[in-house]
Amino acid sequence: MSTPVSTSRTKSRDGVSRVQDPEGTRQNIIEVAAQEFALNGLSGARIDEIAAKTRSSKRMIYYYFGSKEGLYVSALENAYRQVREGEAKLDIEGLPPLDALKRLVEFTFDHHHQHEEFIRMVMIENIHHGEFLERSGVIRDLNVTAIGNIEAIYAKGLADGLFRAGLDPLEIHWQISALCFFNVSNRATFSKIFGKDVGSPAYQESLRRQTVEMVLRFVVKAEKLGGV
Repeated sequence: MSTPVSTSRTKSRDGVSRVQDPEGTRQNIIEVAAQEFALNGLSGARIDEIAAKTRSSKRMIYYYFGSKEGLYVSALENAYRQVREGEAKLDIEGLPPLDALKRLVEFTFDHHHQHEEFIRMVMIENIHHGEFLERSGVIRDLNVTAIGNIEAIYAKGLADGLFRAGLDPLEIHWQISALCFFNVSNRATFSKIFGKDVGSPAYQESLRRQTVEMVLRFVVKAEKLGGV
């Protein structure tokens, strides 16, 4: 029998009874903050605005996170955690290497497409030269699994004589990320410049197929491509 999460009720100034759920409140702050940071950047985001949109107060935000920078780092950590947790749920260990790599690329494409705030936060962090990400051991630890997954898939593909030798799993991860990241980061400018809505369902489905194909053609031996 599961144990319910401990909560309590208090009366607010308007007399309304509210449930006190520290972890839920903290997560709510992080999620709202991620949207604010993605929209306005670290310097442009305002704690007052974040507090107004959450089940909290400015004082509570500082209590949980210490500063706006501390909240920003927590939001970054949560964004990367969502990606890695999604990868962990793919259950690709038992798949043939080609299917496992294809599923990983598809997941990355879909996740980035569905979480534009993640892409924007990564862009903002690059503007800051990774300064705040560097402070987080959590993010470094989380991303070890990203390379570990590709290393395992690549090793199986080599053993099966399917993948090209001499590739670096980190560089494979780079190429997958580059294709999927650009699909979100430059979607608006491409659509305006070339007069095509590349964010439309039909365009996205086409780009998704092409992204998978490009990664497979990069990794798979030329003589094995007929089966891809």
